[in-house]
Amino acid sequence: MQPETPVYERIVLKLSGEAMQERGGRDNISTTVVHKIAERIKEVRDLDVQVSVVIGGGNIWRGLSASQRGMDRTTADYMGMLATVINALALRSGLDQIGVETRVQSAIDMRNVAEPFILGRAIRHLELGRVVIFAAGTGNPYFSTDTTAALRASEIRADVILKATKVDGVYDRDPNKYPDARRFDRLTFSEALAKRLQIIPIVVFNMNNPSNIRDVVLGRKVGTLVCDDPSSDVKIQAT
Repeated sequence: MQPETPVYERIVLKLSGEAMQERGGRDNISTTVVHKIAERIKEVRDLDVQVSVVIGGGNIWRGLSASQRGMDRTTADYMGMLATVINALALRSGLDQIGVETRVQSAIDMRNVAEPFILGRAIRHLELGRVVIFAAGTGNPYFSTDTTAALRASEIRADVILKATKVDGVYDRDPNKYPDARRFDRLTFSEALAKRLQIIPIVVFNMNNPSNIRDVVLGRKVGTLVCDDPSSDVKIQAT
């Protein structure tokens, strides 16, 4: 059997805060779910892929929702950033427990629980095989963790952003509401903007399938690929 060879060397995995919750559960963070996510990350890291993670905080706090209910937006957003740090620490704990050396880097200085975000140090951690979790967003209000993923990916020169969602790709409308919603296998950047899909250059896939992260890294067709040109030589296998 030939060894499986990843097509990406350095990735940013974008997780929602809700990914930390068990479906139908009451806890904001499920240790069982965290363990499963950690195992999937380890599978990819064991392929000699450099893995970084950006995680949201929506399972604990949503700054935008709070501001719409009357809270000062800046304060609400900073609270959301702190929620991402909680999630990052939980994920680090899960990874440490299965032998994956991990570092949390925070955009807000809190040295007792995380390193400050320092680009050179983050890249060095990745080169040494450590998983790096980027927490506290960009450190600024009014920016989402999706923006953080795009920013950090650019800074560390990642090959791809993997956006784990509740659906298996990008659709022209909400597939949970419209049974006839159309899923796109590929989109160009210009098409994504023209269709007002509000996404960044990423592979969008369903987090609930345990093999999806590994399959994406190995170049298998999963979810929706957004790239420069659908006819270009992109890193994905044909079906």
